[in-house]
Amino acid sequence: MKQKLPIQLPPAMMDAIASHIPEFCQRWKIAEFYFFGSVLRDDFRPDSDIDVMVRFDAEATWGLLEFVRMKDELEILLKREIDLVTKTSIEQSHNWIRRQEILDTAQVAYVAG
Repeated sequence: MKQKLPIQLPPAMMDAIASHIPEFCQRWKIAEFYFFGSVLRDDFRPDSDIDVMVRFDAEATWGLLEFVRMKDELEILLKREIDLVTKTSIEQSHNWIRRQEILDTAQVAYVAG
């Protein structure tokens, strides 16, 4: 299930998201894919990175090397630096202010169906 994103990205980037994110998520066993941070706000700039949060399928057993490959692939796909985090790491963060802000404002771009 894809939802319309209330983000202000160039049309080419929105096209890349719509056409490539579902396949990317299926291949990497991502159950949920979210955007958060400046990409959802008015302070998003041409040089801003894109903050992405993912929740993996229970079958996914990726290590650090695969996680870095995933991030690199997203950077090529979206032509931006990517800050990639897992939903579990955010949910378990000791920084409750950051945790609450991200979980309250993240916008879903993909949910496995």
